[in-house]
Amino acid sequence: MARRRKEVFAKSVPEEPQCALCLRRVRQVTRHHLVPREEGGKYGPVADLCQPCHSTVHLLLPNKTLARQYGTIEALREAEELQKYLGWIRNNRVERISNRRSKYK
Repeated sequence: MARRRKEVFAKSVPEEPQCALCLRRVRQVTRHHLVPREEGGKYGPVADLCQPCHSTVHLLLPNKTLARQYGTIEALREAEELQKYLGWIRNNRVERISNRRSKYK
């Protein structure tokens, strides 16, 4: 009688999520409302962004501008204000940054 081999199944490692803006694989993403909630986008389209991208988008672009000009991820990717940042972040493994906009502006 032949012995049956126990099949060893490799544990599947879940794929890391991808940031919709910088297209990097990261540990964690946050939900970004493409039209900010305070500008009427509470139930509108969202995109999964890494924390550095999400923080930088809100640092560099006011909510009114986001609502009027950058209602899609493609438009946001083309925003001139983000080009230098996107060039930098795509070549780095940064998971978190602290660059919040001042509440005193």
